[in-house]
This record gives sequence, structure tokens and C-alpha cells, in this order.
Amino acid sequence: MAEQVVRPAGAGHEALFVALACAVIVALAAAVIGARQTPAQRIEVAAHQLDARDDLLAAEQGLYADLRLVPGELADFGDRPPAVTELAEALLPPFVADVGTAWRGDHAWTLIEHGAASAYLGLSAAPEVAGSMLLRLSGPADAGEADIWLNRSPSASPPARLDTEYLVHGGWQQVVTHFDAGATRHRH
Repeated sequence: MAEQVVRPAGAGHEALFVALACAVIVALAAAVIGARQTPAQRIEVAAHQLDARDDLLAAEQGLYADLRLVPGELADFGDRPPAVTELAEALLPPFVADVGTAWRGDHAWTLIEHGAASAYLGLSAAPEVAGSMLLRLSGPADAGEADIWLNRSPSASPPARLDTEYLVHGGWQQVVTHFDAGATRHRH
């Protein structure tokens, strides 16, 4: 009886072709991604302004988001700006003293009124975590947009006036937001 040894076909060539096909697919995908990538555009702001997306610390971004919602809530309080205690009783952040307050700068909030202008001032106990914030209202019960200002100085104090020139001279910087297509979206 004759024995014949049949060797298995080598898979080396097949594995090489599969590896080459994978490498070509990855290279093509990288080329397409590189070609479609749009350069990051930084929007320039004035010297007395900060961009909310790029220039704020994490705690400051949280406070900024809370303060942007406040003017819409003020309509429920009538035609006068409510006291900080009223806002805290209504559980309106950032005026509520809760566990997160210390993590976000432990701000002491007060209502400032100068003539027809009013503002909510939050002096920070920890300016290295979040600077002092000022929500300047344009009217007694501002239901529209309001200005939000930031002062990172440890010696920030309540401003004597609420006009833009005085705030800028006092070291306050206006926080601005520029809406664009966003970080994950681009125009086609």
C-alpha cells in the first residue's frame, strides 16, 4: 500500500492579500477624512470680551449657562427684579446654595440697582475655580437677553455703575457667544 502525504495549501498568500486590502481601505479612509477636514476657525472678540466656548473655565461655563436662563425666569416675578433670596426660594440656579456651589466658586449673590439699571452680582470666594460673575439686566424685568460679565480678580468688588465703559475700566470682561455650525457640524 502506498501512502501519499498531501500537504495543506499555504494560507500565506491569502493572508497577505487580505492584509494589503485592509491597508488600502485604511489609507483611503484616512485620505478622505483628511481631505474633508475643515480648519478650526477661532472667532475674534473685542479686547474686553471673552468667548464663552473657548475662554471660560469649566465652572464658569456652568455658571454662564445658568445665568443665561435667568432673564426668561424673571418674568414670573413681575416688573421688578426679585431679591436674591426670592430667586433662591424658587430654586433658580445659580442663586441656590447647594452642594455644587462650593465646586463652582462659592459665589455670594447680591442684587445691585443703580437708577433704572439692575444686575445680579456673584462675588467668588474661589476665583481660581470661577471668577466673579455679573448679570446685567437691561430693564426692571428683563425677559430678553442680558449681558453677562466676568472678573477673575481676587479683589473684585461691586461696581459703582453698570455702564459698559465703567465695567471695562473696572476689569470686567463681557462673556459673548457666537453661534456657528458647531464643532461637529459643517456646511455642505
